Amino acid sequence: MPGKLAVEIRQTKPFDAIEEEALLNIIRTAEVLGQHMAGFLRDFQLSQTQYNVLRILRGAGEAGATCSQIGDRMINHDPDITRLLDRLESRGLIARERSKEDRRVVITRISPEGLALVGSIDEPLRRHVRERMGGIGRADMERLIGQLEQVRELFRHSTK
Repeated sequence: MPGKLAVEIRQTKPFDAIEEEALLNIIRTAEVLGQHMAGFLRDFQLSQTQYNVLRILRGAGEAGATCSQIGDRMINHDPDITRLLDRLESRGLIARERSKEDRRVVITRISPEGLALVGSIDEPLRRHVRERMGGIGRADMERLIGQLEQVRELFRHSTK
């Protein structure tokens, strides 16, 4: 009997290995969650990566962050952080300035408008996620988190 993923993707033959099926389930789940999150953030005129940057900068506080620091903390890798920051700056959600200590370094900070926007998302998103995932239960959620962390660790330093 095929699993739910095989049915979803209309696969007619069994997976070669259970590890392959697990990996494809993770990828498929990430895609479904990403599409759902993109739909949620569309109401705020933000992409997932823009929202991620605003949260990073909110967490960085007054110190702000450099492009490389932002890139290191991103959930999804974005090769063109500068253009992403340009779009946020044009909307008045962030401000950038050259470091006084090293003029080669540009520090990015979230603006009051950016803080207000992220703040307006916090509770609706928390409620939305709780409604969708709350039925899983705390113990199963903790187990899931642990398993996903294990999977990431297995792939973290692999180049292939």
